[in-house]
Amino acid sequence: MPRPNIVLIIADDLGAEDCGPYGCKGVRTPNLDRLAREGMRFTRAFNTCSSCSPSRCSIITGRYPHSTGAERLHMPLPKAQVTFVEKLKAAGYWTAAAGKWHLGPNVKDRFDVVKEGDKLVDGVKPDGSGCTQWLSALKERPKDKPFFFWLASIDPHRPYFEGTLAVPHKPEDTWVPPFLPDVKPTRKDLAMYYDEIGRLDIYIGKVLAELERQSVLDQTAIFFITDNGRPFPRCKTSVYDSGIQSPLLVRWPGHVKPGSTCASLVSSVDLAPTFLDLASLPMEPTFQGKSYARLLADPAATTREHIFAEHNWHDYTACERSARSTRFKYIRNAWPDLPGTPPADAVKSITFQEMRRLRDLGELSPEQLTCFVKPRAAEELYDTEADPQELKNVIADPKHADTLKELRAALDQWQRDMADSVPAIRPPDTFDRETGDPLATPRR
Repeated sequence: MPRPNIVLIIADDLGAEDCGPYGCKGVRTPNLDRLAREGMRFTRAFNTCSSCSPSRCSIITGRYPHSTGAERLHMPLPKAQVTFVEKLKAAGYWTAAAGKWHLGPNVKDRFDVVKEGDKLVDGVKPDGSGCTQWLSALKERPKDKPFFFWLASIDPHRPYFEGTLAVPHKPEDTWVPPFLPDVKPTRKDLAMYYDEIGRLDIYIGKVLAELERQSVLDQTAIFFITDNGRPFPRCKTSVYDSGIQSPLLVRWPGHVKPGSTCASLVSSVDLAPTFLDLASLPMEPTFQGKSYARLLADPAATTREHIFAEHNWHDYTACERSARSTRFKYIRNAWPDLPGTPPADAVKSITFQEMRRLRDLGELSPEQLTCFVKPRAAEELYDTEADPQELKNVIADPKHADTLKELRAALDQWQRDMADSVPAIRPPDTFDRETGDPLATPRR
């Protein structure tokens, strides 16, 4: 069988629930809808963490963040790390990255071409999407080689501005999760977030059109994912599903049944071995994930019983781990004295600042107060079927005792196998937890 071309499209800070294929009716994503209609939609896909650069480093190496040497935000991926990209390149693939980079300088040589998304394109200033170099990269590929493209957007990362789309989304059409207050600032914030999702979708349509123009669309396996959840409180930088669950759409005609759904657990750490599997290349011994290539032909199959996620420093001190089965989520907070503060750009958002005001007036529900509460529970357990937003901690419920034992043991075993441990020294906060402003002297 000929080796497929592979395109990986990575959104930046897109919640799995916030696009058409996953039931969001208020956002316009016709091209993502097309990918789902013509391919497979995964309903239990998860990232290894909910922080931008550590997540991307995990994807490209097939290793968990603490194993990459780049487990915290903005840490560059060490040169010694093996990535799937150079393995595809050595096997004859032409490899290119276009858009947001965020991996550091040490692994750019793994690609034939790297086009960063903040550069001028034909003298034109970028629009902030991170996607303006995608088409030029596709057009410049050699026509005599299979190809791999890493197309990474900046959308829908903060900050948000009015005017992103000619026809903006309406605040009244947004969906407000129950852990956020349903008030005007939240809906305005969500509407501008939707606008960036819509802009990303437009660029995805341009990619599909260009591949079709080149007569290679149906010979290309297209994967669409996000690096972490929406940049709102209790989402990004948490290990709740709102922080780590990813949309995962795969379009590959002749190999993936159109309109199909897969409910099996998969992790972003599994992408690297999956890509090598599709290219008929051997598994790298450094990879810590598992190929899920067979799920593309048989979505009822399973490749893993649990997925694991971690959250380390991202603007603020943190150390959290989670283990998830198809139904239950177990979370361990190593430093429960710290609140679950969202990233600094989300702290500065109109949503969070309104939440501060409502908190001080005593007008937030217990679910909406969770990002302020300290100390937090050292352990949490959620039944994600009965409680998909993970609002009711059932850690003390005796009827879930066996499940708790199972997931504790699974997380303990994963930490032993992956040589994961709590840092001996806490890295300091670099932003104020109430305002998001930089701290003059880091807190210790």
